[in-house]
Amino acid sequence: MNKELIINSTAHGVDIALLEDKKLVELHTEKTDARFAVGDLYLGKVKKLIPGLNAAFVDVGYEKDAFLHYTDLSPYAKSLLKFTQMAINDKSPEVFDFSQFQVEPEIIKTGKINEVLNGKPNILVQILKEPIANKGPRLSCEISLPGRFVVLTPFNDIVAVSRKIHSSEERKRLQRIVESIKPKNFGVIVRTAAEGKNTAELHEDLSELTQMWRSIQQNLKNATPPAKILSEQTKTASILRDLLNEDFNKIVTNDKGIFAESKNYIQRVAPEKADIVSFHQNGTPIFDQFGITKQVKASFGKTVNLPSGAYLIIEHTEALHVIDVNSGYKSVSNNQEQNALETNLEAADEIARQLRLRDIGGIIVVDFIDMKLPENKKKLVEKMEEFMRPDRAKHAVLPISKFGLMQITRQRMKPEMNINTQEVCPTCNGTGKIASTLILEDEIEKNLNYLITHKHRNLTLIVHPIVYAYLTKGWMWSKASKWKRKFKEKITVKPDTNYHLTEFRFLDENGEEIKL
Repeated sequence: MNKELIINSTAHGVDIALLEDKKLVELHTEKTDARFAVGDLYLGKVKKLIPGLNAAFVDVGYEKDAFLHYTDLSPYAKSLLKFTQMAINDKSPEVFDFSQFQVEPEIIKTGKINEVLNGKPNILVQILKEPIANKGPRLSCEISLPGRFVVLTPFNDIVAVSRKIHSSEERKRLQRIVESIKPKNFGVIVRTAAEGKNTAELHEDLSELTQMWRSIQQNLKNATPPAKILSEQTKTASILRDLLNEDFNKIVTNDKGIFAESKNYIQRVAPEKADIVSFHQNGTPIFDQFGITKQVKASFGKTVNLPSGAYLIIEHTEALHVIDVNSGYKSVSNNQEQNALETNLEAADEIARQLRLRDIGGIIVVDFIDMKLPENKKKLVEKMEEFMRPDRAKHAVLPISKFGLMQITRQRMKPEMNINTQEVCPTCNGTGKIASTLILEDEIEKNLNYLITHKHRNLTLIVHPIVYAYLTKGWMWSKASKWKRKFKEKITVKPDTNYHLTEFRFLDENGEEIKL
């Protein structure tokens, strides 16, 4: 599979498109003034404890207080509170040695939030979900710092290896390496990308993350909540960090700063792939050049058409998203069951793409075309799981219910990507109404009379092709001929497919438009 990253920089921010085999599968937008992105670290102030919800509302500077549930506190919440206060009150020029930090006992899973956050303290928190609709950000105290090969988790000494690394020997090798090089008081999660990497590469990644933790300590000194302590990397860098692999064969951007940043990053982590980064400067908009604009227009909207003629209807409510699969006009066979299966499999592939592309989260209910055979239903579920596998968001696919519905849950981290693909009608300007066609002929004749009275000669009338056919039908007895005889002037009528039905223009004898 060939992957391409196309990065379009505008005055309002950066749009990032991920293509797989030329097909748009992810679209990310990073606004210039973006705040409260997933992964950002803030020093917050606990404002209100809600024992009934076992949660707290925390002021992190957003217009609405952020939400922190007990289950997101982390077992090491007491250690985090202690660390936050120590870092804020640290007066020394250098940050204190974190390896000497005394970790506090873990909190219990069934505890109460007012027992942990009593006194409404200041606390270091990480954005778990961006603000969505009328809700503030969702917070977590389980601080994690992601790198290319490992994820650093302070206040514990646990080393875990990604389950996607299937070789038990490789898992043991990576665990031994990381246990030998990790600093005290840090846990490490070894990512799938670490498979096959040597000690030096893992150590370099780990060193960068421990330095990031020292930056957090430094930024906490004398900080007053609410305050941003550390930003997640730019969207471009974070996507490269999470996705860059041997399948990537092109990264193109129209911004010199992003070009240099991407080039330097890849030269550092994968020097053999440095040549895949290029700068776009041929004058054509970059998204038009790579066919992304057209794909966006075709992929967003209520209706999504499939190659077979089948189509999806995608609706969303506050509670869930609903996708309806409708059969097309092409039949692969005379067997109704087989036709339903083929259409459903085609729809499942597109649905998996749509969930990634629009970043749809929460509960998704899909109404597939009814199938009778259990083995076909099972095959559809298996294929849906296969199509969803490249999706980095956590998700689950449930079997088809007795009502023929499939339920999918997908992790929601930020607002759904929603692009308006409709354009304002040039005829009615969005009102849904146009001037009556009954008076069009009279309107044209009135304007002709005005122009000829004001000494305009050899006029050319430009109209829609349908109106042209009406005005010129009958040669001698056509409307155009009658006007020539009435006004005793040469009047030429021409069609233009770019005109809407009731639009018309007059040109003078020099071919220039006459303003009425």
